[in-house]
Amino acid sequence: MSGERAPGGESGGQGSAAGRGVAGVPGPRGADGSTGGPVDGPADGAADGPVGGTDPDLRPESSAGPGLGPGPGPGPDPAPVVLPVGRHALLIELPGAEAAEAFHAEVLRRRAAGLLPGVTEIVPGARTVLLDGLADPRRLAAEVPGWEIPPLVSGSESAVEIPVRYDGPDLADVAGMWGVTPEEVGRLHAATSFRVAFCGFAPGFGYLTGLPERCHVPRRSDPRTRVPAGSVALAGPYTGVYPRSSPGGWQLIGTAVDTVLWDTAREPAALFSPGTRVRFVPEGGGTG
Repeated sequence: MSGERAPGGESGGQGSAAGRGVAGVPGPRGADGSTGGPVDGPADGAADGPVGGTDPDLRPESSAGPGLGPGPGPGPDPAPVVLPVGRHALLIELPGAEAAEAFHAEVLRRRAAGLLPGVTEIVPGARTVLLDGLADPRRLAAEVPGWEIPPLVSGSESAVEIPVRYDGPDLADVAGMWGVTPEEVGRLHAATSFRVAFCGFAPGFGYLTGLPERCHVPRRSDPRTRVPAGSVALAGPYTGVYPRSSPGGWQLIGTAVDTVLWDTAREPAALFSPGTRVRFVPEGGGTG
């Protein structure tokens, strides 16, 4: 795992639980939370976190073994599953992506309020949150299931604005799936308030949520061998911007203009970090 760190300790470092690749935990992460390992492309079903490789794939979750907290209970809001990871970390498994985002936001709130002493790293995934650096993980494991997690709401913090041209080669296909015109795809996408749920796949790549379920689309059946850097893409519930040229199977709807997602000469190097608000702004005020 890279020794670099995203703002707020959001990514793992050498020697951390994330960096050790413990069973049930995503492999080594880079400064933006990216992980290592081969991959064949994103799927609609979100996983326990991103895995790195040639395309931003989403893998089925795995369990790290017996949990310290209760398993999923009855009803629409099952309790989180708390799993031990090494000697000083916990992996919190949530029932879904929305619950994971809300839990991550609550973790950040509690840390800012000084209620999580000792936490050195917070690594969110699609349906998990890893907490590392705990002096007494068993105590926190007993407390977490009793936390009241408020629903995720749009905050007042400023958003990162991404200039975009809605000129992607899959724009017409997405329009057909949405039942609108290609121009309307751009308008609807630009009107959405996005949030970085987690990071992975490649340095600088963020998995952005915000589109309503009716706008979720499957990945392409025939992945491309080369997706240009800056491509704005959709897959499942996520929007992403390719930080570099690579193979990929997401639906390409546009191009981010003059946007550098990963720059090692910049502090922080990653433009996106978990929890960042993002807005896409059509170039020239249009959608094409």
